[in-house]
Amino acid sequence: MVMPKEGHFPEDVAGREGALVAFNDGSGLAPKQRNRAEMRWTLKVGQLAGTVVYVHVTFFVLLAWIGVVDGLEKGSFAAAVEAVGFTTTLFGCVVLHEFGHAFMARRFAIRTHDIVLFPFGGVGRLERIPEVPSQEFLIALAGPAVSVSIAAGLFGALRLQGSAPQLEDFAIGQASFAERLMFINAGLAAFNLLPAFPMDGGRILRAVLAMRLDYVRATEVAARIGQGIAVLFAIVGALQNPLLVIIALFVWMGAAGEAGLVQVKRALRGAKAETAMRTEFGELAPGDAIGRAAEMAIRHAQSDFPVLLDGQVVGMLTRRDLIRSLSEDGADRTVGDLMHRTVEPVGRSEPLDAVFGRLQQEPDKTLLVTDDGRLVGLVGLDDITNLLRIRRAVAGANPTS
Repeated sequence: MVMPKEGHFPEDVAGREGALVAFNDGSGLAPKQRNRAEMRWTLKVGQLAGTVVYVHVTFFVLLAWIGVVDGLEKGSFAAAVEAVGFTTTLFGCVVLHEFGHAFMARRFAIRTHDIVLFPFGGVGRLERIPEVPSQEFLIALAGPAVSVSIAAGLFGALRLQGSAPQLEDFAIGQASFAERLMFINAGLAAFNLLPAFPMDGGRILRAVLAMRLDYVRATEVAARIGQGIAVLFAIVGALQNPLLVIIALFVWMGAAGEAGLVQVKRALRGAKAETAMRTEFGELAPGDAIGRAAEMAIRHAQSDFPVLLDGQVVGMLTRRDLIRSLSEDGADRTVGDLMHRTVEPVGRSEPLDAVFGRLQQEPDKTLLVTDDGRLVGLVGLDDITNLLRIRRAVAGANPTS
């Protein structure tokens, strides 16, 4: 989901914060392919119900920038502190929005791996995309429901205090802290409900369509509607507010990506893990020297190496760990010192679309394909991509196939 975090309307009525915190991944339903380099730039700030919350270091850069700009503009250190506090509170609401999706997903035995806060918003990552329409509908709706609840709670509290929030005050920057937070959460919920991928509304639309159409067809229709909305955003943005052009780009890409993802899963349906697995690969033993592992890495075009002892898999050595060890410790250590002892095998008859779903969570990972506990192959995203390319080429050469 890509959505404005604040009430940033065409006339920029939300002020500076609306321009700064522009986008948010609302549901996290689409797999978020976070590479290891990206995750190295995050700090763990907490964990709830098995979901880890990270903050990207660039978020702190955003806070510093907001504080400096507001402090200089208003000539007050207190103004800088207030601006930083407001942005931090707003991102707290974003985390609650994400946990709305996460807790609803738990009801359907779908785990949320983590939530990462970026300067553009929050990104939640579910272990899989629910293909049961009613489940996707409820999970997608849960995030906006949290934002509406926050806005409603703030409205009720303000009314009890005798305050009557006015949109005009918000538009000219005269609203109080709580009033701004209320309007922005309401705007976040409203924007999220637009029927366009990757916002929650796009997933809600797809879920409704999937109750009558095939899941793939429902995704294609929802994606086209989303891209139509993106075109409207781009036109309005070109005439009034450039921010809408940026939002249009995210919406267009999100819709195209969602449609492409479902088409890939459809192409893989019916295939098994053994269809895409590599059967020729290098393997190591726990007692092998790292130098030998380095030689294997040069000779074999694979990123991870299974480690076997007496014919049984006992671990996996990744190229990344190998290179790091060579640069830090030289070639004196053994494979057994570096290997990961927890491995995730898949059966050779496991559906390939399910394997694809697992690999999307960790794109750099290689899975071991086994048959009655015996290692028979390796499979990674590259292998599945190669399979799809070959199938497409064959289909192009023989349209009747």
